[in-house]
Amino acid sequence: MDAEQARRIDAVLRRLGITGVVAPEDPANTAGEWRVYDKVDPITRRDVTADALASLAREFPDRRAGAGPARGFVVPAEDE
Repeated sequence: MDAEQARRIDAVLRRLGITGVVAPEDPANTAGEWRVYDKVDPITRRDVTADALASLAREFPDRRAGAGPARGFVVPAEDE
C-alpha cells in the first residue's frame, strides 16, 4: 500500500480497535510501500499486515450467498 492508503487503513484500524502500526517498509522512504506492524521500532517490529487485513475482513463479512473468490475479466474502456 502507498502512504495515502496507509493513512486510511490506520484510521479504520484505530476506529475498530484493531492493533497495529502502519508504517513504511523502509523508514527512510515514506514514498515506498507501507505495511502494518506489531510495534513502532523498525528493528524489532514484525509484519502483521495479513493479520490486520483478516481482522478487517471479519469486521465486514461479505453477506452475499456463496461469496468468495471470483474469476473475471478486465475489459479496458474503448478509448484506451
